[in-house]
Amino acid sequence: MADYETIRVEIADQIATITLNRPDSLNAFTVEMSRELIAAFDQTDADDAVRAVIVTGEGRGFCAGADLAAGADTFNYAELGDTGPVRADGSIDWAHDQVRDTGGLVTLRIFNSLKPVIAAINGPAAGIGMTMTLPMDIRLAVPGAKMGFVFTRRGIVPEAASSWFLPRLVGISRAMEWCATGRIFPSEEARDAGLIRSLHAPEELLPAARAIAREIADNTAPVSVALTRQMLWRGLGLAHPMEAHKVDSRVVFARGRGADAAEGVTSFLEKRTPAYPERVGSDMPEVYPWWDEPAWS
Repeated sequence: MADYETIRVEIADQIATITLNRPDSLNAFTVEMSRELIAAFDQTDADDAVRAVIVTGEGRGFCAGADLAAGADTFNYAELGDTGPVRADGSIDWAHDQVRDTGGLVTLRIFNSLKPVIAAINGPAAGIGMTMTLPMDIRLAVPGAKMGFVFTRRGIVPEAASSWFLPRLVGISRAMEWCATGRIFPSEEARDAGLIRSLHAPEELLPAARAIAREIADNTAPVSVALTRQMLWRGLGLAHPMEAHKVDSRVVFARGRGADAAEGVTSFLEKRTPAYPERVGSDMPEVYPWWDEPAWS
């Protein structure tokens, strides 16, 4: 298992728990944390023993947002010595890899996860602390947790591909209100808007997240869950139901011929717990992936 400095990864009973682990700074987000989160999702995808992933924070907060230790130059990557995109004449190479937003690298990696991801938001979550949760599949929180998409109050704009995720989750009007005002709001408001599934007392938050993960692990076919996750998320960008029909039909056809489908029906008829034999690491159908991954340019 990889060694991490800013997060902790624990795997037990088919559930991986990724804990943001900088409690002295309310788990403020750093470049190193972004790299470690990407590595952690690489780890959980590669481990067929992992059926679901929970992301939470150490201490009294989930993630306070970007670490502001660099002061006024926090978001000025050139001033921080990262001058790769800046040409000799001062113009910017906008296609340079170092232009890329580190939060976006994390959310794109979570978007591509082959395992369902549950956010257990145990306290304050602002900026990237909120946007990193948007590509997660289910969000739980504690009552009264302070949340906010505060970018306009810091003189920047929403990042981490949140302009794509957030309106799809709560609608354009609510997304624009939260982002334009940059105000802090309680988890109760996020729940009422549909962003948060449910609120739980602090001592009940992780057990509630694990109960959902346990239901997935105990009752579903891993390959089917991985495919379903991508079908639903990528379906949000399809132009016509016919495009979804094409994907559905090919994936259903492929899965219907396999051992998992036979086991699913047989176990149901025999009234027993299923034992699905196929694995994400080796048994994804040839129709996967059905999309061309966009390149950074």
